[in-house]
Amino acid sequence: MTDKATPASLGHPEDGSRRDFLLITTATVGAVGAALAAWPFIDSMNPAADVLALASTDVDLTPVQEGQRITVVWRGKPVFISHRTAKEIEEARAVKIETLPDPQPDEARAQKPEWLIMVGICTHLGCIPLGQKSGDLRGDFGGWFCPCHGSVYDTAGRIRKGPAPTNLEVPPYTFGDDNTIRIG
Repeated sequence: MTDKATPASLGHPEDGSRRDFLLITTATVGAVGAALAAWPFIDSMNPAADVLALASTDVDLTPVQEGQRITVVWRGKPVFISHRTAKEIEEARAVKIETLPDPQPDEARAQKPEWLIMVGICTHLGCIPLGQKSGDLRGDFGGWFCPCHGSVYDTAGRIRKGPAPTNLEVPPYTFGDDNTIRIG
């Protein structure tokens, strides 16, 4: 008769509960470790906080006086906001559309005639036109002037002279009320 060694005769419990515990613990620690190692990669797929913040920009128009122009940043681009005077609106609407290099009526460029909102980047080579500050050159039409290559825009942001092929871009925007806008 041969003696077979049994777990009980070797001093180990027969049910294997210690082995099962170690196996489950090792698997759990491995899974948690894998999840922690993968988290930076998964998190890197989310948009950055600065990108989320710039997706839309809210602007309070209350402090902007008639005739004043301000610049805000949206998606890293300057956006020109002009609180136009009645004279500027009248001049913009009096232009014969067919004489413009990029024909567009003033009514199509401003949701409310007194507020003109445009991306402040010249459509020729991406310069930033002058005309936002009170002492800036504004060109022959009282709008904006790009000194790099001489593009001249009117009070509606339409190209009137120079090499720029199109008008200043109007970004998507909505009025929350009479004094606030959301760009983007």
